[in-house]
Amino acid sequence: MANLSKRMPIKRLPMLPAERALKVIAGRWKAVILYHLFDGPRRLSALKAMISGITQKVLIQQLREMEEHGLVSREIFAEVPSRVEYSATSLGLSLEPILLALCQWGQHHADELNEMDRLADCIIRPRPTRETPASHN
Repeated sequence: MANLSKRMPIKRLPMLPAERALKVIAGRWKAVILYHLFDGPRRLSALKAMISGITQKVLIQQLREMEEHGLVSREIFAEVPSRVEYSATSLGLSLEPILLALCQWGQHHADELNEMDRLADCIIRPRPTRETPASHN
């Protein structure tokens, strides 16, 4: 029973799946943080340096929420001084094509409103699908 209570989110999530998905990834920084974790584990200081405009307090808060919802894992290394790395879980990585689609839609939206010159580059790239060895018979 202790395991179950540890895995249950503190805050209740909506029952409607689309609303639930939006609630889990909502916020100014979650998609940006995930984007930087798609390439592999990162330390807090590295994430902070990559994301201009985010405070350390907000970064920690967003990472904790994403960890609570199963999108991010935190690994603490037994070193002196201790080292903590954050990485996207398989559930978090499953958002990559969704963020790619949002990025592409954002480009389309800006193009329709003649604001392409105001956009940053969209460099989310779809992860190649991995074939299982058993599929080659």
